[in-house]
Amino acid sequence: MRDSISILISLALIGAALGAATVGIAGFRGGLARKPPIEIFADMNRQAKLRPQRPDDFFANGVSSQLPPPGTVARSRPLETVDGAVYAFEDSPVNTGKITGTTNFVEINPLPVTPQLLARGHDRFDIYCSPCHGRLGDGNGITKKIGDMPAVANLHDERIVVMTDGEIFNTITHGKNTMGAYGPLVPVPDRWAIVAYVRTLQLSWLGTTNELTAEQQAALK
Repeated sequence: MRDSISILISLALIGAALGAATVGIAGFRGGLARKPPIEIFADMNRQAKLRPQRPDDFFANGVSSQLPPPGTVARSRPLETVDGAVYAFEDSPVNTGKITGTTNFVEINPLPVTPQLLARGHDRFDIYCSPCHGRLGDGNGITKKIGDMPAVANLHDERIVVMTDGEIFNTITHGKNTMGAYGPLVPVPDRWAIVAYVRTLQLSWLGTTNELTAEQQAALK
């Protein structure tokens, strides 16, 4: 029994001595010392890396910042608008739906309205918008018929027809009332494509033959 107690006491003393030695050498966590700290893995503090825009002999041309290799695919590409190329990070009407530096919405869709854009808008509208607004935009989607959602906007109402393209884009992006935000789901170009297609639906309902050219009127007859 005495032997067992002696062994335990010895082990305790050895552990205390090792702990004291460790604290004496390394110090307490967060403590201050005039001596530099002990570095077990020095590369965690001083990593071998290249500083951007600095001379360095790692590459043959002696420059740390290198041009992309031929054929590299860029992580982001600019969006071509009627006013030129715009990147996704820029504070531009094409990304916000608003005039830069103001809270005013842009009047006209900044993307060129082409048959391809309208076809894309038709496709995205049917996927994201028609369940509530209906494929005709009249507010009679499937959610209203079987989902008990009476408050669905009719996109042919005057208040929506007179909205600017930027305001409709903003509503798609951030949502409104019971409508959720589709910005995280629908990319910027597709949102503008949907806006263009909504205008097409409105024109198909509210337009008159007087707005057509003579050739178009003749084709209808």
